Amino acid sequence: MNLNLKDKNALVGGSSQGIGKAIAIELALLGANVTLVARNEEALKQTLSELDIKQNQQHDYLIADFSKPEELKKLINAKIKTTTYNILVNNTGGPAGGNVVDATEVQFLQAFQSHLICNHILATALIPGMKQNGYGRIINVISTSVKIPLKGLGVSNTIRAAVANWSKTMANELAPFSITVNNVLPGATKTQRLTQLNKAKSEKTGIAIADLEKETMKEIPMGRFADPSEIAAAAAFLASPAAGYITGINVPVDGGRTGSL
Repeated sequence: MNLNLKDKNALVGGSSQGIGKAIAIELALLGANVTLVARNEEALKQTLSELDIKQNQQHDYLIADFSKPEELKKLINAKIKTTTYNILVNNTGGPAGGNVVDATEVQFLQAFQSHLICNHILATALIPGMKQNGYGRIINVISTSVKIPLKGLGVSNTIRAAVANWSKTMANELAPFSITVNNVLPGATKTQRLTQLNKAKSEKTGIAIADLEKETMKEIPMGRFADPSEIAAAAAFLASPAAGYITGINVPVDGGRTGSL
């Protein structure tokens, strides 16, 4: 199986922590040159120092705020003047929890911009280079809510579905150019976001965080939360030459929690 990414350039969103960081680390281990993208420069520098360079990889980072799409567009348009990317991992922090009936119009618009619009900005900027190289992998880190909406995540459920359908449409359009577009759907994963969601729910309900975690684990056949590296492994495979005939699909990585195929 060819998993070699040597001489491939990858851009990874939200890569200063959590799942994005784990994906960046995995891609570097497979030989890719990685550009990290996030808004916290100190965290980016720390991640940069952790990336493998045993195959003479050259890594760097971009400081970008996904709540400001126009600034992101300027940054990426400047970057692609000197770097052609083969791999794009769209990943950014999810919207705050809450019921959909309590969500404001502003919350929907903000989430739509930081997820779908920013994904589109990055993809459309990188696609010409992928076409030129005859190799392209676009991987969107979304959520299992694409298959079954999750309770208490109204805005997230809505926006994630939009991203999934954008992805499937793009996969069909780009397949003739040997560019694949796929979605990785993490389940409950040991990240800062899971901690924040549980903390907010605990404050609202009065239920201890430890008890909330136990209840969630009961829904997972494997009986545990995922490690970010396990999500990264799925993304790295989809980025590899071995996954060249896989496109337009959702890959749940959730320990069996999602109640559908």
